[in-house]
Amino acid sequence: MRSVALSVVALAATGALAQADEVKPAFTPTNIKAPFIEQFTEEWSGRWTPSEATKKTPVGGETFSYVGEWKVEEPLVQIIEGDLGLVAKSKAAHHAISAPFSEPVDFKETPLVVQYEVKYQKGGNCGGGYLKLLEDGFQTSGKEFSDTTPWVIMFGPDLTCPGTKIHFIFRHQNPKTGLFEEKHLKASPKPSIEKLAGLYTLIVNPDNTYEILINNESLSSGNLLEDFDPAVNPPAEINDTEDKKPEDWVDTKRIPDPDATKPDDWDEDAPYEIVDTEAEKPEGWLDDEPLTIPDPDAEKPEEWDDEEDGDWIAPTVSNPKCADAPGCGEWKPPMKANPSYKGKWYAPMIDNPAYKGEWAPRKIPNPDFFEDLTPVKSLSKIGGVGIELWTMTEDILFDNIYVGHSVDDAKALAAETFDIKKTLEKSKKVTEDEEDEEEESFSEDPIGFIRSKIFTFIDILKLDPLLAFKTHPETGVALVTALLTLFGMFGVVTGVVGSQQKPVTKSAKKTDTPKSDEKTDAAPSTDEQNEKKDEGLKKRTGK
Repeated sequence: MRSVALSVVALAATGALAQADEVKPAFTPTNIKAPFIEQFTEEWSGRWTPSEATKKTPVGGETFSYVGEWKVEEPLVQIIEGDLGLVAKSKAAHHAISAPFSEPVDFKETPLVVQYEVKYQKGGNCGGGYLKLLEDGFQTSGKEFSDTTPWVIMFGPDLTCPGTKIHFIFRHQNPKTGLFEEKHLKASPKPSIEKLAGLYTLIVNPDNTYEILINNESLSSGNLLEDFDPAVNPPAEINDTEDKKPEDWVDTKRIPDPDATKPDDWDEDAPYEIVDTEAEKPEGWLDDEPLTIPDPDAEKPEEWDDEEDGDWIAPTVSNPKCADAPGCGEWKPPMKANPSYKGKWYAPMIDNPAYKGEWAPRKIPNPDFFEDLTPVKSLSKIGGVGIELWTMTEDILFDNIYVGHSVDDAKALAAETFDIKKTLEKSKKVTEDEEDEEEESFSEDPIGFIRSKIFTFIDILKLDPLLAFKTHPETGVALVTALLTLFGMFGVVTGVVGSQQKPVTKSAKKTDTPKSDEKTDAAPSTDEQNEKKDEGLKKRTGK
């Protein structure tokens, strides 16, 4: 029944779907509240500060460390009308920009949820797409933001040339020394970098657990105490650097048997191969014929000067007489494996009776040992967000940044923005070449093309019925029309519709659509007709 419905819908929608312009949904700022939400609306420049940090030059002067340009603009491929994002515009440049929070974010007792979108609009090359959650206290130093600015957590994708991974790093303070140390997630998930928007979510809970999601799909989860390198807590004992291995310590586990002797019949000088004395020269072997001969068709070039160029020698070619013969030239018997070969003799290995085992220095208490069983509670408060990266790829877009405490609110924000955007992006080709391929796919497989349009409409319909009709009005109208047509046909057959209505049997016949594997037999394509014309022309002209 579903295939019949799709066939009817296909015929009803063919003209509209092939050429209608899609209506883009309009951007509406979210009403969700959080410590920090950024959708890059008109007031964005009052919140974000490009870095003006400098570095010393070799001659003693100063130059800007971050020359990469930032802009807030529409995506190269616009999906939602009026939706803007923060774009790192420069290729092969350092970029840095930051925004302070109105209040520090403390996540000792509540979850920390970080979520944002990254879109590599020019495709994946070398380029970072990660965020730094900056330590409380940086708020008044946005212009000095640099790679040395203290941060609490770094999270997001990074194309590291070569290699691609999701960074999740946190800076933990040693309670004994006061020094900070970066803790890196050991098994980092790898994102699929493409020209479509990607949604990256990090959840850090007060019980030291974490979860990383990409496009709403969980890819990694675990515990801060177990999954990071170096570990949060140092070992309670360490090797004693003053301990030395005794000189008489034997750590050789196996030794040659000192009592073993080489057998009398062991000939170490016997060769690995010997001449096969039983071999016979094949019948028909041409002993007097060389493998190659001078090319009989070669001629000395007219410009060849024997006095200047020397005697001209014709190039050689394979001897044609050897082509059908088993061989040419002097015959020599082949070599064969020597049955008497044994090679160099070695005494067999035995367990070493003096073996004491692998030596290891003794353990002593670690003077720097500490135990922090709740590292989340040891992390600093977050005072803002920064993007500081080097990229070889231009036009990397950031959007819909959420930093807060509610997983549900982050999901709701994604439903308002990313979910709609992702669904529409899947139905919209990113490049002109792909759009051309889509047009070709309609002419090559109209049924499959229309099926794709219908299923895309249904996917959006599940999220937002109004949005589905706004973005794909031609599909919605065609689908409703087709369903009404099916209902009418069903009513005629079952008698639900009044008997005075005329049955539409002729129309029903016209809506029968051949299957895709029957199209070739039913009607030859234009290319096949042209080929037949060409064949007819060849027959008439004799060419």
